[in-house]
Amino acid sequence: MTGANPGKETMRLEGKTAIVTGAAKGIGLVYAERFAKEGARVVVADVDETAGRAAAKSLAASGDAVFVRTDVADAGSVEACAAAAVEHYGSIDVLVNNAALYGDWDMRDQSFEYLKRVFEVNQHGVWLMTRAVAPKMAEQGSGRIINQASGAAFNYASPPSPDGEFHGLSSFSYSQTKFGVVGLTKFSAAQLGRFGITVNCIAPGVVDTEATRKAVPGELLEKLADEQPIRGVIQPEDLTGAAVFFASDEARFVTGQILVVSGGRHMP
Repeated sequence: MTGANPGKETMRLEGKTAIVTGAAKGIGLVYAERFAKEGARVVVADVDETAGRAAAKSLAASGDAVFVRTDVADAGSVEACAAAAVEHYGSIDVLVNNAALYGDWDMRDQSFEYLKRVFEVNQHGVWLMTRAVAPKMAEQGSGRIINQASGAAFNYASPPSPDGEFHGLSSFSYSQTKFGVVGLTKFSAAQLGRFGITVNCIAPGVVDTEATRKAVPGELLEKLADEQPIRGVIQPEDLTGAAVFFASDEARFVTGQILVVSGGRHMP
């Protein structure tokens, strides 16, 4: 092909600015690393200042990255993050709504106050971040928003109590919020599409991270991996191809879609 340079690796996100929430560690950090390798300028948006600064420093060694302390459950913090991204890089091309309560999710807490806290971070945080970046993306006439749901959104069965008696509702606040993210993806996609903004969603299965190891014992993680149609433990890196596709120009006519990456465990 004329003008092609076969020795140069194609970077699918070159020149784009991407905000990744919860990017200080875990899946968020792996997303940020992959985006940086694809040429994106990365805003590490995280509430953990120490880990966030370390992540941005490591990313800056091979690309362009900056840390902005962000609490996705706080409207002021979220708006400040969007403003900082524009001030630093001049644009917001991609938003990855990855931040969520998961590894520190307390399944024993059945209080209404805790339920509201999980919703504030996992679902309302997605809405707040989307609201914060949408005006700039609309002004540009383009944007990519990628939400992180979970295969847990499609888990409706729970094991019966050993004695067969009713002991109260099970803790499914996490699943509720992730199902909410699925719905929010579709509503946002329908509203923002006319401005050149796509909104899609990745719903991972059980991914091997430090947070997962806190919530899921190692032997159960292996058992779940064996029960999948495609067997094996899902790694954070297995999600990054989907994120890059949704963030790229190749997906300009793809919106409102939920891509489940669970080895076939969930087929909604």
